[in-house]
Order: sequence, then C-alpha cells, then structure tokens
Amino acid sequence: MAEFVTLETSEEHPGVGTILLNRPPMNALNRQVQTELAAAAEEASMRDDIKAVVVYGGPKVLAAGADIKEMIDMSHADMQKIASRLQRAIGIISEIPKPTVAAITGYALGGGLEVALGADRRIAGDNAKLGVPEVLLGVIPGGGGTQRLARLIGPSRAKDMVFTGRFVGAEEALQIGLVDQVVAPDDVYNEALKWAGQFANAASAALAAAKTAIDSGTDVDLATGLKIEEQVFAALFATQDRTIGMESFVANGPGKAEFTGK
Repeated sequence: MAEFVTLETSEEHPGVGTILLNRPPMNALNRQVQTELAAAAEEASMRDDIKAVVVYGGPKVLAAGADIKEMIDMSHADMQKIASRLQRAIGIISEIPKPTVAAITGYALGGGLEVALGADRRIAGDNAKLGVPEVLLGVIPGGGGTQRLARLIGPSRAKDMVFTGRFVGAEEALQIGLVDQVVAPDDVYNEALKWAGQFANAASAALAAAKTAIDSGTDVDLATGLKIEEQVFAALFATQDRTIGMESFVANGPGKAEFTGK
C-alpha cells in the first residue's frame, strides 16, 4: 500500500481518478513520494475505468518542492545516478495518455509546480503561490521545470521566474498562461473534477491520439508534426469508437454517440 500518494475513484464522479498527494505538512516530494507518484500515474494510465485524471494535494497545498534534507549531503556523483529518475518521476503526469488537470491550492513550488506542469490543464485557487525557487538554493529546476515552463509561458517569462525564484500569485499566473482558471480555494477540487468529468464517456483512443499529436508535434518542425498527426489520425480508423461515432453522427447528429473506449 502506498503511504503518501494514492489513486482514488468515486461513484459520484465516474470515470475520473484522483492522484492525491498526502505527505503533511507540505507534501515534500521525497524519493518515496516520487516512486509512489510514478506508480499511481502508471496505474491511472492502465485502468480502463479511468478516463481522466485530477492531481490534487489537498485543500492547503499542492506540493512545496523536493525534500531538501534528502539532497543536502549528495555529491555530484550521487545526483548523476538519480537525476534522470527524479526528472521522470516528477514529470510523470505528462505521460498519462488521458486528459489530466492539476488542482492547485496554496503553494505549488519547485517540484510541486513541476508536477502541475505535467498536466494538460491547471486550475488554481485565488490563494495559490507558484514558483521555481531552486536558484535560491544554488541549483535549478530539475524535474522538467526549465523545459515545460518555457514551452508554456515563453522563454522570457520562464527565465524571469527561474532567475529570480520569485513566487507568482494566482492572477499573474492566469495572465501569463501558467494556469488556465482561477477560482475560490474551496472550489478548486470540484472545478477540476468537473473539467475531468466531461471526458467520462468520451472516445478514449481519440483523446489519447489528440494528446500525442499535440505534445509530440510541438517539439518538432511543422512537417514532422503533420506527419505525426497523419499517423495517429489514420490509426483511429482501427477503433470501434470511430465506427460508433461516425455511424451515430450520420443517424442522429453530433454529440450522441455512446463510446466503448475501444
């Protein structure tokens, strides 16, 4: 049984899985949390009953970064051995082939923000504080922060956040595109569930294909991106949901198909 990270589902929100971080007081991302986070993401990816995923740290904090006490005595050689695993574990949400949303209340700092950057959408409470303050410790973001942050908000804004280590409030985060929606703190989790819930009966393979095309395509030139789109588009014609969706459209119009997820 996982101690700090669990994957939860409920009858009230069918089709939605919640990856819950619960390591009080600040959900520091030590090695055990990283391992459990990776396991939860893998399980969410594999389970057919989960169509979309919410990442949540509870009502007070998403996560306030890595566990510095674990790193303080590490040498260059020590970190070289684990840097790749650390980076993948903290960014693991990006590998889930389903719609994902980070529900951010309170602090999302360092590795905590990097976890959220791996999601497809970010919903924040108006009390949220986001940042990558690693430079204040003499290092830089190592969980994908320099790369995902720059791709999300642009190199100049990312450099400002990384160079200064300053905290960004919810309204500024919304303005620069770091988060997609700001609500009252008590509404964050429910809004995330609401967004994820709209995919409970969607064509899962089509969503996974769309995610692959967008995520892979933005990292390459246009011609290569179009080739990726071509391949995943054509592959959907091998799915049951494509047949169901098109036959339903011809017979009943759009938005009435009952997909099987196959």
